Amino acid sequence: MNIIIGTAGHIDHGKTSLVRALTGVDADRLPEEKKRGITIDLGFAELAEGKRRIGFVDVPGHERFVKNMLAGASGIDAVVLVVAADEGVMPQTREHFDICRLLGIKNGIIAITKTDLAEEEFTELVESEVEELVAGSFLEGAPVLRFSAKDETGADEIREALFALIKKLEARSKAISIRLPIDRCFSVKGFGAVITGTLASGEIANGAELELMPERRTVRVRGVQTHGREAERAYAGQRTALNLGGIDHSEITRGMVLAEPGAFAETQVLDCEVEVLKTSERPLRSRQRVRAHFGTVEVLARIDVLNEERRIEPGEKGYVQIRTETAVTGVPGERFILRQYSPQITVAGGVVLDALARKRKRAERDARLGVLETLSEKGPHSLDGLVLFVEAESVGGIESSELRKRTGLKQHELAKLVSNAKAAKSISEAGSWLISNTSLGELKQRLIDMVLAHHKAEPLAPGLARGTLQEKAGRGIPNEIFRLALEELAADGTLKLLGENVAHQEHKGALSAEEETVKDRIFNLYVSSYPQLPGLSEALESSISGTGVDAKSARRILQLLISDGKMVKVSEDFFVPKDSLDKLIAEVRNFAETKAENRLIGVPEFKEIAGVSRKYAIPFLEYLDGIGVTRRAGEKRIVMR
Repeated sequence: MNIIIGTAGHIDHGKTSLVRALTGVDADRLPEEKKRGITIDLGFAELAEGKRRIGFVDVPGHERFVKNMLAGASGIDAVVLVVAADEGVMPQTREHFDICRLLGIKNGIIAITKTDLAEEEFTELVESEVEELVAGSFLEGAPVLRFSAKDETGADEIREALFALIKKLEARSKAISIRLPIDRCFSVKGFGAVITGTLASGEIANGAELELMPERRTVRVRGVQTHGREAERAYAGQRTALNLGGIDHSEITRGMVLAEPGAFAETQVLDCEVEVLKTSERPLRSRQRVRAHFGTVEVLARIDVLNEERRIEPGEKGYVQIRTETAVTGVPGERFILRQYSPQITVAGGVVLDALARKRKRAERDARLGVLETLSEKGPHSLDGLVLFVEAESVGGIESSELRKRTGLKQHELAKLVSNAKAAKSISEAGSWLISNTSLGELKQRLIDMVLAHHKAEPLAPGLARGTLQEKAGRGIPNEIFRLALEELAADGTLKLLGENVAHQEHKGALSAEEETVKDRIFNLYVSSYPQLPGLSEALESSISGTGVDAKSARRILQLLISDGKMVKVSEDFFVPKDSLDKLIAEVRNFAETKAENRLIGVPEFKEIAGVSRKYAIPFLEYLDGIGVTRRAGEKRIVMR
């Protein structure tokens, strides 16, 4: 198991000296750090004993460098809270501790340093002060160990306490896609761009193609190091350095994320749960400008509090929408920190529930709060979370690729969740689209209502055209979801599909006595006159003569005959009885089998077989081409088998 331990505490309380005593590595790597004697940026070291390995992130304690501290703290599994025996709890001690708590860190130890500089009585007072600070938190009851950098007294005890801590830590989820927040980038002569960071999830193999987020830039891994050693693969929880091809180091900055292609998305709107610190001087309010820290990136953002009061009081939790001024990588379930714009102090922290949220009207907020409460309880990577993400898209559904970005899950893990949701009858799948069964039911009822309304308005029409029905159902509904709803309604007998039309199962196209007369006249006229068929206007005028039926209604009656399968539309002005057409097709095929050379038939031969003039022969042949009975071959046609 690979774990990362972070130091936390006030400036000059001995964090770097403690790491050096534990690992033998001086984490202050910058010349300015050596000169000034303080940690300015992140430092890294490793403690190894047999198969037991602990990576250390040494963070700066000065208030001016808290954003650097946050870049390191985002990837740690446990913390060593460092408090100097000669000073006790100081402002950055409290802020670092609050940050660790808000980031959801659940384990750690407390190191009382510089014990050689304080009297026993004062050291005991500091220990009491620290215990009071951590009361009720994840560090309550944690080991409190003393250390002196002068002779490294206590280093062995702290080292063993950290190794013992490994057994208490939960393994990082293996379901989440590759994600490595970048905390450093530089160039190595002969190799090019090198980045470092703590691998938050997944595994990275040498040669892998990854996506640099939020720019969506494809890069290739040309070399892997973990804790300073060459490796073929890096695992979640390891300090990782990658040599990247396809990009210059000047194009990479701290805060970018290396990710599995297609696993995450860039975003500027995130729905989150937050906790405002008890020590905050004022509530967190809507429209407040803050500095938001996600992973290793700091961005300016505005807050939209999602309750009626439009604020969250100190010490309370609530739901907010964070709208960042620049794009960030949306990571579901990621912990974050909010700091005041000015002065820069930590005021709140929380967890991302929906990384690809959208701005909502006030009327939508009540329903949205219910969704966020469930996501907070169940988690965005759960079965309930997946169903909520699908339900949120209503009848428009969501593509599997988009759903993956909403969850951050590996492909096979997402497929497993989708399969479970389908088995539970929570969602349905239509090609690459997913829709909740609740929304699918709403869409199906919408289609039924529209078909019935059409029947009421047009009682003689055979049904509503599919294209019209789909357009009326909603422009945002994908073809696959529309077809799924229609097919299920046809399968259960609610609707019937009549070629390009859709009708309700109970719709009979009821005709009056006069309309029935016209229907019989139209059909009989075409049957009796075949093959010398009348034009459309002539047929309709003749059929309605002496009745109260108008020409428009007569056209609808003809359409009923077509829908019933008794008539066939050959062209806009040319209709033929279905039985007569079937006999003609049989005669044409018989000619091809017995008389035609190479199954070829020309217009003259067709005219003779059909008994029609060229006026009818050409439309007939074009219709037969369209249904696949014949195929053009120069001036003639091939009769298909």
